[in-house]
Amino acid sequence: MHANAALPTFDGGRLRLLPERMLVKTGPVDFADWNYHGVLGYIQRRRFHLVLDALKGRRVERLLELGYGSGVFQPELARHCGELHGLDAHDQNRAVADVLFRVGVASQLISASADPMPYPSEYFDCVVAVSVLEFIDELDRACGEVARVLKPEGVLIVVAPGQSPILDLGLKLLTGQSAKQDFGDRRRKEAAALERHFETVQRKTFPAIPLPGLCIYTLRVLRKRRVR
Repeated sequence: MHANAALPTFDGGRLRLLPERMLVKTGPVDFADWNYHGVLGYIQRRRFHLVLDALKGRRVERLLELGYGSGVFQPELARHCGELHGLDAHDQNRAVADVLFRVGVASQLISASADPMPYPSEYFDCVVAVSVLEFIDELDRACGEVARVLKPEGVLIVVAPGQSPILDLGLKLLTGQSAKQDFGDRRRKEAAALERHFETVQRKTFPAIPLPGLCIYTLRVLRKRRVR
């Protein structure tokens, strides 16, 4: 089952998201509604476009969205896979799945930790993680679990927020949120944890050529490190 044509589209029809009125608030750091409003919405949606750029129009057999939240990105991801899954720590998986079903998106959503993941080894062709790893305390173990559930030729697509005093001030002014409170020092540790388990095959930023301290998002496309 694929996303319904009646879903709202954004950015010249290139992106389908859930209708804002249908969003389920799944926790204190679930700000999916930011995607719909003005300049902040434009910036937020760049994360999804980075993922779509990495997918390059390809369809994969089985895709997992790690940290699906309210399911806002799931209608678009459903267009790029044969079988869609989602994993998140919150307990609203049934409510989110019901919303997705009502707009024609079938997704197998699970409420569980990323360590361990409740999936067989070498199960997914693609794992997508948008603004989620920086919220995971046991990041190294979670990255190891992602590597375990990926097929040998599978890819992990990560979009992570930048880190600088300028960006953190911008977040505070635009949203009232504190980057230090939300992320701790996990943004600094994220790249190192990923590199222990994966090899980066593509890296891209938004903006494409950022000024110093103004890299808002970084995309990494990664493959599992081969066991020698």
